[in-house]
Amino acid sequence: MVGEPPTVRRRDALRNRQLLVEAAREVFAEQGLDAPLDEIARRAGVGNATLYRHFPGRAALVDEVFSGALAETTAAGERARTAEDAWTGLTGYLHTVFAGLAADRGTNDLMTTGLEGVTSLEAVHAHNRETVGGLLRRARRQGTVRADVTTEDLLFALAALGRAVPALTAVAPEGWRRPLDLLLDGLRAGPTATPLPASALTAGQLGEVLLNLGRQRQS
Repeated sequence: MVGEPPTVRRRDALRNRQLLVEAAREVFAEQGLDAPLDEIARRAGVGNATLYRHFPGRAALVDEVFSGALAETTAAGERARTAEDAWTGLTGYLHTVFAGLAADRGTNDLMTTGLEGVTSLEAVHAHNRETVGGLLRRARRQGTVRADVTTEDLLFALAALGRAVPALTAVAPEGWRRPLDLLLDGLRAGPTATPLPASALTAGQLGEVLLNLGRQRQS
């Protein structure tokens, strides 16, 4: 307000920013990343102009809301990398990731599709790729994973399954565990494994697929 000292204005601005972040976290968890920004402003008890003053675009707000959750995913990946048995590290890590996808619709949208401009997401996607790729390579050397599975094969399959998690958990909260274990079981090395057809996606093709999934979600 006019006439208020700068310290009061700063305190009000910080309070409004925190209210917006808390409201966005709640709305994104319920409705996903496509939730209307004016709904977030309404729940925070501020106007749309205040929201855009703090967060000029959706990506900036998403980055602020999910940076903590993404850091937890990175930490889980770091723990998985230390596992002596790569198969145990890989499956434990992916169960942790999917538990997060099942608990929060916004996290699911963020992790299973591409969203440009979210700095923390770009970092966690790179870390996730390194974690999955490194554990796959070690598991192949240890003889527990089939030799023809690529990192892109697995990341695509995980993204496709992850997109189904919100619909699945709406009916059966723990229902994601069964198809995930079925998918993981298909990675195992064994004499009866059928050779995979065609060529695996390249890293660039996988990125394009994830961006297309994000565009379909927004349409």
